[in-house]
Amino acid sequence: MPGESQENVRIALAARIAALDVRAPYATVADMAAEVDAIRRIAHRHGMAPAVTVAHFLDHALARGERGPLLHGWLAMLDEAVASGRDDLDAAHAFAAACSVRLAA
Repeated sequence: MPGESQENVRIALAARIAALDVRAPYATVADMAAEVDAIRRIAHRHGMAPAVTVAHFLDHALARGERGPLLHGWLAMLDEAVASGRDDLDAAHAFAAACSVRLAA
């Protein structure tokens, strides 16, 4: 994805997140974690701080054993972070706060 526009990267990440959401009921935690890590690395490489933040929290949720509807909610939040178009630290902090509340629940 190097050299691609931010919009194309966002579209590609959204497609990966959607595919992961479809596979989630059948995938192993290790496979899910590997895909979340790949998404996180791409987002980091393209300066998408909110998506990187949510991916870290999603990784923690997977480690806690969250599955099913809870995992769907995490993937929806990751998709929102990618689609937000905001890559600044204030947006990352806002997403981190939302993730903290979700993780504590």
